[in-house]
Amino acid sequence: MKLYKISLAILLGLGALTACNDELDVTNPNQQTTGTFGFTSDDLEECVIAAYNHTRMEGTFARVGYLYDVSRGDEVYNTSPNVWYTPYDEMTASYTLEYTQWPWRDWYYTINVCNFVISRTGQEADENLTETMRRIKGQVLFLRGLSYYTLVNYYQNPILITDYNTYSSLSGLYGTNSTYSEVLAQCKSDFERALNLLPSKTAGGEWASGRATSGAAAGYLARVLMQQHNYSEALTWLKKIIAGDYGTYKLMDRYGDNFQEGTAYENNDESLYEVQYLDYGNQGTDDEWTPVNTSAYATQGSAVESNFGPGDYGGWADLAAAPWLYRLFKAERTTDGKLDPRLYWTLGTYETDWTDSYPEGGYGNMCYTEQMTADNPVVVNTAWGGIPIAKWTNFRTGLYEKVVTGLHDGINLRLMRYSDVLLRAAECINEVSGPTDEAIGYINQVRNRAHLASLPTTGWTTDALFEQIANVERPKEFGCEHGRGHDLIRWGWFYDEGRLTQLKQHGTYRRTTDKAQILQPVTYAETKTDDLVVSTFDQYLEGHEFIPIYQGNLNDNPNLKGNSANNNTSNKDSITWTIHPVVSSIGINE
Repeated sequence: MKLYKISLAILLGLGALTACNDELDVTNPNQQTTGTFGFTSDDLEECVIAAYNHTRMEGTFARVGYLYDVSRGDEVYNTSPNVWYTPYDEMTASYTLEYTQWPWRDWYYTINVCNFVISRTGQEADENLTETMRRIKGQVLFLRGLSYYTLVNYYQNPILITDYNTYSSLSGLYGTNSTYSEVLAQCKSDFERALNLLPSKTAGGEWASGRATSGAAAGYLARVLMQQHNYSEALTWLKKIIAGDYGTYKLMDRYGDNFQEGTAYENNDESLYEVQYLDYGNQGTDDEWTPVNTSAYATQGSAVESNFGPGDYGGWADLAAAPWLYRLFKAERTTDGKLDPRLYWTLGTYETDWTDSYPEGGYGNMCYTEQMTADNPVVVNTAWGGIPIAKWTNFRTGLYEKVVTGLHDGINLRLMRYSDVLLRAAECINEVSGPTDEAIGYINQVRNRAHLASLPTTGWTTDALFEQIANVERPKEFGCEHGRGHDLIRWGWFYDEGRLTQLKQHGTYRRTTDKAQILQPVTYAETKTDDLVVSTFDQYLEGHEFIPIYQGNLNDNPNLKGNSANNNTSNKDSITWTIHPVVSSIGINE
């Protein structure tokens, strides 16, 4: 009996050892490699989420990656002695500034994830993929297109990497520059493939809320084509969106519904695509600034409000709205004699129209939870003044008293709205056929939502209608949003004397702590006689419409070359289209 028990124990022990050996062959889910991960749709879904996550880092859209373009335009200027945005506002950024490369760093993280997912979707033709795999591949193609579209309009000639296997060789890792046109061509291809793989916003239902859809891909495809000056083809896609081929889109009745957080406002009928942030109060505790500084308790908000927020209310007081934009809003009243409601949600000024309340759901002359007065308007920075930017902040919502600085703003950044589709369609028609009734009709849809009178359908020239779109309609509708810098590049305004003079006027402001002078008109001529009056475009040099490639990247990669900003070279010879001259138009007297 004793011998039997000993034998049994030995057998059980051997069995246990065998079982242990089997367990050692099991893949540890917490230590997976590219050799074990990414072969199931569940794995690839995790990668898709990671790709979306990378688009809301500080170098992409959570902070500087969004605001570099905002400050590059003529609607916003740096109002603080702080160095963060001055070089991008004045277009003097040095290739030695470490944070110049943050968008480069973070967008290539996104591209890396997208390339990995694409490599795992197999060699099967796109049209033969399962519905699940179609959606997976379509999303990463869209995100890769978005990545390169942003990179090329910042850095001019980034490295084009579309094959994950490229990373497996030293020569692949040390990639060479691609041209501006080559990168845009790749963006076009990615968006075309994505729109054929993705469902519409309507067909996608709950799944599509916050995700890339065929409508988003079609909208960005049109943007790429316009950047290539292919207005005819861009118009084809824009009209498909308007016709409802990619889902139902419409203007929200209230403009302000596009700039608040919460399910009642975000991912609404006007939104083609937006970056998702957690609502305030539902966030984590850790500011997840960079791709290498990840946390399970990340706030998952943006820091745009921190940069826009006035110093007296806890913000970093970095950026202010150009006085030109304020005057543009004030130049035209609604059909019932009131101010344009877009002024309320774009700029944080005190106006007598809003003394008691605001008819579109606002809180009167609210600055966070404090009521402003005519004698005590809010300025951005106590040292340099400045008109506060209300857009993408809780300036008007009364959600809290002070800005919670860091990545805490929960308002989704709407990267493309239906109003952009309408105004782009009008611009394309004007470029192809001149100022037609159809083009003006699209503009009037956007104006009428703001309760402004319709534009007349006669008396326009192509140049005059372009001026109306570029310097009246778009600034009022999209003021202080990402994309104005991209437009200035495709319009060629840095290479036309009249346009550059106009930009200098738009970028003129007075550095003052006197609140009474903040809103006073100021002219570019005063920069010659008053040391406190400056223009953000005064130091512009040809080639510096782009951000230089960081010297550290050039040092690490011997095959990488600098761009026009690195080399102080002009891009004038690249202008192959006619730049619209400055002409008078409705609402413009410059």
